[in-house]
Amino acid sequence: MTDTSDIVEHRPLIIAGTGAAGLTAAIYAARSNNEPLVFEGDEPGGQLTLTSEVENFPGFPEGINGAEFINNAKQQATRFGADVQNGVVERVDDSERPFRVELSNGDVYTADAVIAASGASARTLGIPGEDELMGFGLSTCATCDGAFFRGEDMLVVGGGDAAMEEASFLTKFADTVYIAHRREEFRAEDYWIDRVMDHVDEGNIEIMRNTEVTELHGTAEAGVESVTLVRNPEGHPTDKLDDPDTEEWEFEVGAVFYAIGHTPNTGYLADTGVELDDDGYLQTVGGTGGGQTETGVPGLFGAGDVVDYHYQQAVTAAGMGSKAAIDADDYLEDLKREAAAQAEEEPAAADD
Repeated sequence: MTDTSDIVEHRPLIIAGTGAAGLTAAIYAARSNNEPLVFEGDEPGGQLTLTSEVENFPGFPEGINGAEFINNAKQQATRFGADVQNGVVERVDDSERPFRVELSNGDVYTADAVIAASGASARTLGIPGEDELMGFGLSTCATCDGAFFRGEDMLVVGGGDAAMEEASFLTKFADTVYIAHRREEFRAEDYWIDRVMDHVDEGNIEIMRNTEVTELHGTAEAGVESVTLVRNPEGHPTDKLDDPDTEEWEFEVGAVFYAIGHTPNTGYLADTGVELDDDGYLQTVGGTGGGQTETGVPGLFGAGDVVDYHYQQAVTAAGMGSKAAIDADDYLEDLKREAAAQAEEEPAAADD
C-alpha cells in the first residue's frame, strides 16, 4: 500500500510543464473540473519565452511577445481554476495508483492522471554572446523567427536534417543563407542535402565546412551583428584552436539559427513504463480517434515537444495539449465509473 505520510496533496490531474502544451492542457482540464495542478519546471514557459515575437499563432494579427503569450495563457488557465506552481518534477512512480509525483525540492504529490508536457530544450553551444542575444537575432527556430530578418544574411549552425531544412526554409527571406558545419560531410539525409545543393547552385546558400562559431557579437537593441568563426581543414576546429592550420575570422550576419538538435525533458519518466525512443522522446499510442496522447502507461499522457520532434510549433503543441486534457478527462471519468460500480458491488457482497 502506498505510504501517504509524506504526501503534500492529492489531485485528480498533475501537468508537468507550462509551455503552450501544458497551459492549453491546463485550460481544458480546469474547464472540465479536473482541478489540474501544473508545475512550471526549470524552464517556465518553455521555448516561447525565448521568442521575442510570435506572429504565426492564430488570433494575434499584430504578433505577440513570447513571454506575454505564456503569461496570458497562464492567467487564462488560473481563471478557470488551474493551480500553477513553481516546481520541477524529478520522478514519477507508476508502480501503484495513484501516481506518486516527486519534486526536486523533496515535496511529493499524488495524482490519478499525469500529463507530461515538459517540452524539449534546444541544444546550444555555450559560447560568449549566446545568453545576451537569444531571442535578439539568435534563434533555435527558423520557422518561428526567420521572417523577422528579411533581406539579412543568415547563418545556420548544424549539419543534420534540421539544419538543411531550416537553411532551405530561410532562403525565402535571406539575402544569403550560410551553413556552418564542424565536419566535412553532412549527417543529413540525401534528400535534404540535394535540396540544399540546389540552393547552392542558385546562389541562395553558401556552405562553410569544417567551421564552427566561437562567439556572437551584437546587442539586444541592435541584434546579432557578426560572429567569430574558426575553420580547420580536418574539421572540429574548436578542438584544434592551437593548430597553425586553424584560421579565425569575424563574419557579418544579421541572424543566427541553431539547428543542432533538442533534448526532450523526459528524465523524470525514466523509471516508468513509458516507452521512449533513442533520443528520449515520449512514445504515444497514437491512432486516428481518441487516445492520441495516451502512452503505454494508463493514466499517463504526453503532449507537445516532449512527444513531437518534427513540427515543434506553439500551435501544434497547444493542439496536442488540448487532446491530452480531453484524453485525460476520458480516463478520469472511467475511473469514476469503475469506483462507483465497485462501491455498488461491495454492499451487495456484504449481504451475501
